[in-house]
Amino acid sequence: MSTLPNSVVLRPRFQLEPGSPKESVIEAFENAEHKSFLIRRIDDHVFIKFVDKHRNFWSPQLQLEVNELDDKSSRIYGLFGPNPTLWTFFMFLHFGVATFFIILGIWAYSNAALDHPYGIQLGAMAFLVLIWFALYFFGRSGKRKGRPQMNQLYDFMQDRLNTL
Repeated sequence: MSTLPNSVVLRPRFQLEPGSPKESVIEAFENAEHKSFLIRRIDDHVFIKFVDKHRNFWSPQLQLEVNELDDKSSRIYGLFGPNPTLWTFFMFLHFGVATFFIILGIWAYSNAALDHPYGIQLGAMAFLVLIWFALYFFGRSGKRKGRPQMNQLYDFMQDRLNTL
């Protein structure tokens, strides 16, 4: 059984082989009642996230995919991630900054080729690089803030698997 590493990486993943059939693993999560977690099942996927009362901006969620190896064993693929809405928003911001950076680069090159001033474009490009760094450090800060809850999700999952 592999464990969760100490360092928090971008969307940490893990695999477990609980030694129990797929249906009993899924039922262990479906029948779980915990006041802090909301558990949803879609086919072979189990999604565990915090209820609104305990959720904050950086709260992670845990997605488990349970695959059947044979009649008596299964494998769990786990993935920690942020709220999908937050993840999409961050990707949109990064894409927008990259798009403006490329546009300003093309504009600066065109002005340089035409012997026009291009300092404003280079200044704006430098500002976009600063925004990129700010987004990076904002994301790192969020991962640090979400780490305790990620450990709570992992411990809850381990507790449910230990009941098998």
